[in-house]
Amino acid sequence: MTTVSVRDLQKRVKECVDDAQKDRVVITRHGKPAAVLVGVEGQGWDAVILETDPTFWKLIRSRRKQATISLGQLKRRLRMKR
Repeated sequence: MTTVSVRDLQKRVKECVDDAQKDRVVITRHGKPAAVLVGVEGQGWDAVILETDPTFWKLIRSRRKQATISLGQLKRRLRMKR
């Protein structure tokens, strides 16, 4: 993982974007983490939007907490409803 200050980022934007395609780049301000640069080259807009949408991830976390059933149970339920 690369770490770069805001001041250095301004001087080396292209290099940092290139580095971010391989691994995250932590951007610091006054020696403390302020942001993370993540490369998304090669991904579609839909994937980028979903991966960075806090509402989407909140939904995923809530769904993961819900009870699940096995495939066999699902098949039995579907047969019963016919």
